[in-house]
Amino acid sequence: MSGLLRSSLIRLARHRRPDFITSELLGFGSSGRPILPSKEDSPVDKVKILKAGSPCKKEGPKSSFQLQKTLSFVLCFSLKLALLRRGFFLLAPLIYISVYRSPEVFKRLWPAMQKANGSYGVTAAWQHQKDRELWRPCISPSKSSRGLQESNGFIIIEANGGLNQQRSSICNAVAVAGLLNATLVIPTFHLNSVWQDSSLFGDIYDEEHFMNSLAEHVRVVRQLPDYMLESIGNNVSLIYNFRVKAWAPASYYISTVLPKLLKLGVIRISPFANRLSFDKIPAKIQQLRCVANFQALRFAQPIAYVGQKLVDRMMQHSSGTGGKYIAVHLRFEMDMVAFSCCTYDGGEEEKRELDAARERGWRGKFNKTGRIIRPDVIRMDGKCPLTPLEVGMMLRGMGFQNNTPIFLAAGKIYKAEKNMIPLLQMFPFLQTKEMLLSSEELEPFKNYSSRLAALDYTACLHSEVFVTTQGGNFPQFLIGHRRYLNKGHSKTIKPDKRKLAILLDNPNIRWETFTKQMQAMRRHSDLKGHELRKSSASIYTYPAPDFLLVAKG
Repeated sequence: MSGLLRSSLIRLARHRRPDFITSELLGFGSSGRPILPSKEDSPVDKVKILKAGSPCKKEGPKSSFQLQKTLSFVLCFSLKLALLRRGFFLLAPLIYISVYRSPEVFKRLWPAMQKANGSYGVTAAWQHQKDRELWRPCISPSKSSRGLQESNGFIIIEANGGLNQQRSSICNAVAVAGLLNATLVIPTFHLNSVWQDSSLFGDIYDEEHFMNSLAEHVRVVRQLPDYMLESIGNNVSLIYNFRVKAWAPASYYISTVLPKLLKLGVIRISPFANRLSFDKIPAKIQQLRCVANFQALRFAQPIAYVGQKLVDRMMQHSSGTGGKYIAVHLRFEMDMVAFSCCTYDGGEEEKRELDAARERGWRGKFNKTGRIIRPDVIRMDGKCPLTPLEVGMMLRGMGFQNNTPIFLAAGKIYKAEKNMIPLLQMFPFLQTKEMLLSSEELEPFKNYSSRLAALDYTACLHSEVFVTTQGGNFPQFLIGHRRYLNKGHSKTIKPDKRKLAILLDNPNIRWETFTKQMQAMRRHSDLKGHELRKSSASIYTYPAPDFLLVAKG
């Protein structure tokens, strides 16, 4: 560690700070002098500026002491960044503590934000798409003269998790069935303690379309044959169950699962989430995964019908931008905030609510003996869910005007009556499914979280710009699906949340500095729109080059 500290100090001495650390970000004006509290600053702002090491208004004997304090702040801040860049997230907070200061930053930037004229329209969101190579699917369903070989037996899987984790299980099950030349029984869904959705496969997906789309690749049936059900007394739990390790390679299924399948004629794999590796899989099986995801999985008619209504109405509200709109996936529901272990208001009420939510959803997981939770470390690592306020500031900083049409895909926002006010203040034309659909249209979907998520998925899939604010299966599948529909470009803004945490940690940041960094973040997302899959990355997020091939045009 001494070598790391020494090298960091040498870099500081040579003034080689990271490129995004400007003088304004560190609390200095463009002249290089420390920023003083202005008359417009609130008392809280003044206290924080002084605590950060800004000199007093009077110049005298204490000025050199105040300068030393300011330089100490710069040293600690830059050292924190050096530690962050090298992955030492546990040590960085010891140098500099990061807390939730976004409301203070918003209060300071709001006057400048109101005066600013947005320069980045949704209709011209993607500047690099036209200049890049276009990617198209390398295979498509076609009639095969050979047909399928005789099946080696039946596979039953249980898909667990929410909508898109189940989607992953389904596509992987299709791949395993193809790998083993087996017949796949339509997957069943595990009733998750968090999602609490009792939907069956046919309630969410079009079963007939699913089976027909895969007919030339793998056999799919709705249930086991009667003779086989009778032999087990109609009790599926009596079927031999494999407990497969996560990310198992294809070789495991060939060497271990296949012999048992040939011997018994039917096997079960439960649970099945993430039970097939993304690497060292035959090319044909990788493509089969994509056929299942992009072509075979189509929402059931009730979801598809209302989902299309949602898209149509959002496009009507976007008439000023040619029917194009932004879709934001906001993960600021109570369960997500609780699971993250981040703090926001930091009061006793928040702590009590989130502790109770953690205990309800993950009993005992977060209060095990010896477990240390550091909310400041989590924030600096970019793992805290963005608040509605932070999403609005980010988009305005990127140049989107306040009349930009936005669709907000979200569950029940934590403390929505308070947290949604600033976002609506910045983007008054924001819409949700609850705003666009009548209570009668939404009624069949109430109490079914996966079906509601499917509506959000549909609206996000067909947006011109998709903004992801937190990791998870929903954005991962959407990004890949959008690449499939948009000739390889994801048309997705994926913010650098570590950098954003640093920017929003400075209550004295200037609007010019903030917008410069946000626009650089937007350009980076545009450049990364076309991206090839790397080792161990999800084929559902990066379908090229396994499923999408480059075609000039």
